[in-house]
Amino acid sequence: MAERKKIIIDTDPGIDDAMAIFLALQSPEIEVIGLTTIFGNVHTTLATRNALHLLEVAGRTDIPVAEGSHFAITICTASSHKGTKPRVADSKHGVDGLGNQNFPPPNGKPIDQSAADFLTHQASLFPGKITVVALAPLTNIALAIQSDPRFIKNVGQIILLGGGFLVNEEVNPAAEANIFGDPDAADIVFTCGANVMAIGINITRQVILSGICFVILLIDCYSQCLLRLIWSMLFRDAYRYN
Repeated sequence: MAERKKIIIDTDPGIDDAMAIFLALQSPEIEVIGLTTIFGNVHTTLATRNALHLLEVAGRTDIPVAEGSHFAITICTASSHKGTKPRVADSKHGVDGLGNQNFPPPNGKPIDQSAADFLTHQASLFPGKITVVALAPLTNIALAIQSDPRFIKNVGQIILLGGGFLVNEEVNPAAEANIFGDPDAADIVFTCGANVMAIGINITRQVILSGICFVILLIDCYSQCLLRLIWSMLFRDAYRYN
């Protein structure tokens, strides 16, 4: 059997990221060794809470969650904007990020390491073996690059959801949300010299999951209890925010 690919998911859950996390946890080809959290769909503190909650639902509380930055590099380095709150998409994902389901607080806590420290440490433990899957603004990845110059050689690959080519973008005609959330961080990541693969919205908009395929996929991957949870989360409330 081929060795499972070790991944760290940098995430801002978020309904979309919740689905990505659940699917990754069920994949026989992937070993999720950690989640790092960042603002985007929600603020960082709530992203951490949601990540812990999702792992509890999936029965994977053995996976560590490292909380990331609360501010974009763009904001932190611009004195005129210092302290400004980052942009979040609660209009699409609900105030709680999960369709306003008001789930109880998780029992778990994030680890003491910051997201950037967790990324650099894991990459040093498994040089060339870690794939970082970035589903959010790239602040944590950029901070890891800045804090440890060895990170760009130790990390196997950075696969990011961001940008777009020859399509209208999300935030405005020229900006996709994850890149727009911290453009300076994106610049650091794209120019660092690591093995970076960007999957833009010109790709994701072509990958359509029909309702029937969605249900079949969930039944195949999860218990009926989890199916009901995600069905409720996605279809009962979430579309009110799109």
